Amino acid sequence: MRYWDIFLLTQQSIKSNRLRSNITVAIITIGIFALISIITIIQILEQNITNSFSSLGSNSFTIQSEGIRTSGRHSRGKKRSSSNPAISYQQAMQFVKNYDFPSLVSVSILASNGATVKTKNKTSNPNINILAVDEQYLKIAETSLDAGKNFNKADLSRNENVCLIGSGIAKNYFGNAIRAVNKKLFVGNTPYRVCGVLEKTGSSFIDRTDNQVFITLNNARQYFDLGDRSYVISVKVKDIKYLRLAKDAAIGQMRIVKKQKINEAENFSIVSSDELANMLLKNISFVTTTTGAIGFITLIGAAIGLMNIMLVAVAERTREIGLAKAIGARDSIIRLQFLSESVYISIKGGILGILAGIAMGNLFSLLLESPFIIPWKWTFLGLFTCLLVGLLSGIYPALKAARLNPITALRFE
Repeated sequence: MRYWDIFLLTQQSIKSNRLRSNITVAIITIGIFALISIITIIQILEQNITNSFSSLGSNSFTIQSEGIRTSGRHSRGKKRSSSNPAISYQQAMQFVKNYDFPSLVSVSILASNGATVKTKNKTSNPNINILAVDEQYLKIAETSLDAGKNFNKADLSRNENVCLIGSGIAKNYFGNAIRAVNKKLFVGNTPYRVCGVLEKTGSSFIDRTDNQVFITLNNARQYFDLGDRSYVISVKVKDIKYLRLAKDAAIGQMRIVKKQKINEAENFSIVSSDELANMLLKNISFVTTTTGAIGFITLIGAAIGLMNIMLVAVAERTREIGLAKAIGARDSIIRLQFLSESVYISIKGGILGILAGIAMGNLFSLLLESPFIIPWKWTFLGLFTCLLVGLLSGIYPALKAARLNPITALRFE
């Protein structure tokens, strides 16, 4: 019997038991679909995080309240401070004034993460971030302007209602960047003059620049209830080789600003973009491991179901097996036929799951404007696993079928 004949018999047998076969295919498809779709989304997130933080540069760091820790660097063995960890406006300004390490220093604060912006004809949902910054912020963030000009010291000192906007807001409310410059944009009920539009950066969970509004620090303090919110200080050195020295100098100066005692641990964090990215990627890797385990458990259940179907098939086709042996079919051919059925069902479910998983995962990439991603490693691993599931599920039923006595099988009713 040729291999092509075995393949045709496999398809014919599966069609004759369409319901049972399709249920098993569906179980395998769901398991592989869940695995591949989540892995695809995770890889999109990893790429997005890497791109977002790489744009910040490896020669910069931020000083913020102690809510985020990326390492165990902070003064082990020292007494934890009981003072308010928030960095106040006065402390941030004092740091900028006294920090004398050669670098760019910027102060910023999230004034609102649920504001509305509007023009005469259009109003946004209450999901716009309002970030208060100074004139150095764009330089440290390595973000350029598509049109208009950046804030200057006069804008900050005069406390005028001027703003910078992301490219997404400029497109949605004014048509393009050039037309947005010097136009009026209402943030809440307060009118602001658009003095500049930032270049497009793309959407991400880390960087929402395209849909943000940037105002000056003093203006934010006048119109927004900042309460006990903590200011963020960003520092950028000219060369990465000076980064460690700059961090040490920043720690020393910040301890002076916060009036901390020698035996107190720092109640603030020094965070580099690469450290924060590694922390997020480490957390994502845990999700990857968990997803793989769940997918593996699902496939074990599918393997048990597949083996059960094949055993039932052997029982139902006992006379068929006896007839095949009576006309000269060898045991190896019988084994191969049942193994091919098991592998066919498993591989079919795997392929359908992979295709559906990649499609679903990349629907998520459209939201982040990320490139199309195929997780090749997990795709091949998924196919190999399905092949293994098919073989392991089909071995025992195939051996049982091959061991049938042809005379006894022909008498079977």
